Amino acid sequence: MSLFSFGGVICDLLISVFEAWNSMVDIVFGLLIASPEEFKDGGPWGIIEEINPIFVAVGSSLVVIFFVIGFCSESVDVKEEMRLEKILTLLVRLGLAEFMVANNVTIMKAIFQSVGNLVNLLTFGNGVHLKMTREAAEALGDLGFCESILMLILATVLSLVILVCAFFMLYTVYFRFLKILIVVPLGSIAYSTMSGNHMVTHTAVTFTKYFLSIVFEAVTMALAIIVCNAMLNSGLPVATGGDISAWTAVLLYLCELTFGIALTVGSIKGAQNLTSKALGL
Repeated sequence: MSLFSFGGVICDLLISVFEAWNSMVDIVFGLLIASPEEFKDGGPWGIIEEINPIFVAVGSSLVVIFFVIGFCSESVDVKEEMRLEKILTLLVRLGLAEFMVANNVTIMKAIFQSVGNLVNLLTFGNGVHLKMTREAAEALGDLGFCESILMLILATVLSLVILVCAFFMLYTVYFRFLKILIVVPLGSIAYSTMSGNHMVTHTAVTFTKYFLSIVFEAVTMALAIIVCNAMLNSGLPVATGGDISAWTAVLLYLCELTFGIALTVGSIKGAQNLTSKALGL
């Protein structure tokens, strides 16, 4: 270890950045586990519950309209007398549509709770925190004076990048809650189309797929953080071609660290699209 080296300063800087990142990860996991009812002490959800009856009233009216449209459409398509089983099918569809319009929020709450419990199981007992590896600390201690100055500048820039990535990670999770809160009241209108024919019912199917993709993206976000942090905690990157210098080792470590965190944030931002493709939603 060189006497005039900033390796210890770089190590302390990275540890501080890791602590900030880990704190942000804890906040993110707390948000992913929480349901929209618990978000911000239930304030935004209370507003949704206040305005939801308006959408239920509109949806209930649309149920009758779509039922008439579906009845007329299928009566023309059959081109014969409506049989008893056909009438029963229409009535069952009408009942299901009215049930979903009136109770879709209750069903959504159960889905929120189930997904939150799943995320909680994924994070329980898993080492999701980023930490300084022993190999990296030793490599920082072996830096010379000039090398440590250049590496300190690079580490400072990369630390700022990591902090910005942490902010975008938190922003994405908050934006997920905003999407959920906006989408929930629209469920009453979307499910009112279930009383219509197969062309109109497509709206309810599309809404359900979009809603599930938003909710289950919390699981994808949690998996992205767990896997990427595990990769970064595995130690220094392996370089071929024999032993490498301390300068090269630290440079590779900082590059992999920044790349891994950027990869984590990218996976979180694309979680909804990834979830939709993986589950066929």
